[in-house]
Amino acid sequence: MAIMWLNLSLVYVFSFFSRYFSTSIDSYKEIKPNRLFVFLVMITLITVSGLRNNIGDTYFYMHSYSVTTFNWKDIDYTGDFGFNILQMLLQKISDDPQVLILTTAIMTNFLIVFVLYQYSRFFELSIYVFITLGMFTTSMNGIRQYLAASIAFIATKYLLNGSFTKYTLIILLASTIHQSALILLPIYFFVRREAWTKVTYLLLSSSLLIVIGFNEFSTLLFNALEETQYGHYSSFVEGGANKLRVMVDAVPVLIAYLGRHKLRELWPKSDIIVNMSLICLMFSLISSQNWIFARFNIYFGLYNLILISWLVLLFKERERRFVYYAILVCYMIYFVYEHLIGFGGLDYRSDYINL
Repeated sequence: MAIMWLNLSLVYVFSFFSRYFSTSIDSYKEIKPNRLFVFLVMITLITVSGLRNNIGDTYFYMHSYSVTTFNWKDIDYTGDFGFNILQMLLQKISDDPQVLILTTAIMTNFLIVFVLYQYSRFFELSIYVFITLGMFTTSMNGIRQYLAASIAFIATKYLLNGSFTKYTLIILLASTIHQSALILLPIYFFVRREAWTKVTYLLLSSSLLIVIGFNEFSTLLFNALEETQYGHYSSFVEGGANKLRVMVDAVPVLIAYLGRHKLRELWPKSDIIVNMSLICLMFSLISSQNWIFARFNIYFGLYNLILISWLVLLFKERERRFVYYAILVCYMIYFVYEHLIGFGGLDYRSDYINL
């Protein structure tokens, strides 16, 4: 756990200085963080993630890489073949499974930090919440899906600009790593509209109805998935996700609603980010009945990081410092709760980093 605390400290300091020494400022609307410090943020995250040998299913990925020989003839192109092709290419370089962990860490963290660098208003808040909300830890657990999510996250540019063809190509690429990324294709047409319309309330109402009638909904859904690679999820009986997480995902959306007019003034395309965060909240609500639905928020939760970084500016100038520190304190409390209580104390192990 000491490594995780050191990682959080270093990453926050580097990301804070990246904004402090920002090179391009356009009033409140545009601040480009200093690239050197952004690079240090990436290096820190990649080092901690890429040199681990445990956490979640890391061991199983490393074991599979060690005992399986990946080649073209054995690749199943009806499944998540992109990840197997990646492993095949890496095996031509080295049989050491640490190469797989390091490579996925480089790709995942580089892509996520790069997008946050492009669109976050307070870059250090986005990075801080990425760690304290448990996303960084989850990326070391759900390796394949987080890699797919980071690739899909790059499509944010085309989501905002309305380039469906380029957006689709990136999502299809991500789906070769994890097919669940395909959910982002129809989502494109839902989120590219003004937030807080009838569609918004329909989505939230639908998620509440699903929670109320979850048994009937889950029966229909899992029957539909029965013949797919996700059919085994119907046998999971581990209960719903933490209710606290629903509240954590709801607060940024609520603040965005209260400051919706000012947010549009600061960033006209913010409605798209808000809509993605609304879908994140919707899946959080549903996952309170069955935690497996929380896995969809690996995709949508990343947009919460962008939204949170803009919330400070929705308050009056004399209140912003308080709101900024309130975000730091509240997410730190969640970080302590989840890692010390939820995980029972995270045991980070590495053959290269020892503290």
